[in-house]
Amino acid sequence: MANSEKPVMLAGIDESDQSFYALEWAIDHFLTPFAPNIPFDVVLVHAKPTPTTAIGFAGPGGAEIFPYVESDLKKIAARIVDKAKELCHSKSVHNVVIEVVEGDARNVLCEAVEKHNASLLVVGSHGYGAIKRAVLGSVSDYCAHHAHCSVMIVKKPKIKH
Repeated sequence: MANSEKPVMLAGIDESDQSFYALEWAIDHFLTPFAPNIPFDVVLVHAKPTPTTAIGFAGPGGAEIFPYVESDLKKIAARIVDKAKELCHSKSVHNVVIEVVEGDARNVLCEAVEKHNASLLVVGSHGYGAIKRAVLGSVSDYCAHHAHCSVMIVKKPKIKH
């Protein structure tokens, strides 16, 4: 990446529909209209939770399930990477760098922006209400305030009946 003269577009990916909607939206609006002369280097980052965060404070017996949780988290990360590769390939976007980094998504994405000197960070919005957002924390909100680049928060439209 460092050798390229192109700016870097970084996208956060997880297992959610919102994440992949945001990635597809970014590809459709920023990349494929210019194919094959894509104006960005593309880096996709998945923040894999640590087994400790995934199981919380399990108390006695937690150590026994740790390897199973770690295995599941690795399988989930592999599925996310495969799905992202398929989406990019189906849109004729090649030479995408995909990274899986262990840690909290907020920190992982902001650190990746710094590492890759990204010009744009694309994240999906889960559309949580105020209470759920206060309890879980909003990755997109955190990144909008802390990432040292422009942040595009892509919301998946609500289905109208």
